[in-house]
Amino acid sequence: MNKSDYIDGLYVKNGRLINERPNSMTGIQKAVSIKRSVTNDRKINQVAEAIQLAENKKNFNELYF
Repeated sequence: MNKSDYIDGLYVKNGRLINERPNSMTGIQKAVSIKRSVTNDRKINQVAEAIQLAENKKNFNELYF
């Protein structure tokens, strides 16, 4: 491949335009994505914990003293 075939991260290979540009996500976008995933994980953990507590309460109520 010649240097003239490679322009701004794009080049032609077998008649097709290939994109070799770096990831276009900025630092702010990455931070927002991480924050969103952390928030989502917290919500999932809260639901899982609530389900576990409900099951424990159900099992405790079935005990006879």
